[in-house]
Amino acid sequence: MTSGTSKKPSDMDIDWMRQALRLAERAREEGEVPVGAVLVRDGNLIAEGWNHPISSHDPTAHAEIIALRGGAAAVGNYRVVGTTLYVTLEPCMMCAGALIHARVERLVYGADDPKTGAAGGAVNLLDAPFVNHRVRHQGGVLAKECGTLLSEFFKSRRRQS
Repeated sequence: MTSGTSKKPSDMDIDWMRQALRLAERAREEGEVPVGAVLVRDGNLIAEGWNHPISSHDPTAHAEIIALRGGAAAVGNYRVVGTTLYVTLEPCMMCAGALIHARVERLVYGADDPKTGAAGGAVNLLDAPFVNHRVRHQGGVLAKECGTLLSEFFKSRRRQS
């Protein structure tokens, strides 16, 4: 499955995205770009993350990476086979690459990112012919809520400047 909103999200997808949105709110409260992610296997939460590269002085501290690190620790393997990652913003190239290397089965994201998204926004790394693992992906789940949180955050930041 490729990105887009052609497939209606399941109730479970919506519930998990709401959890990711709560984590994005936490990032916003900490002054970080509001992105949240949850990693799920067999209907159970195994890890979560929210953006904190600013406060941690770590350019890799994206919500997806934090969730993948937690998931790998939880399962005792750097491969998190059979998982779905829910994230409020389309992953960047770094995060899309990590999803491929971690063997995430499925990605569900909220808002598209036409500038740096790597699941079809700016590029489509997940469907590139040279990758050795395919991550099924679907975008647009609670896109309005996810996008509004991000745009309000950036409007606020511009007003502060």
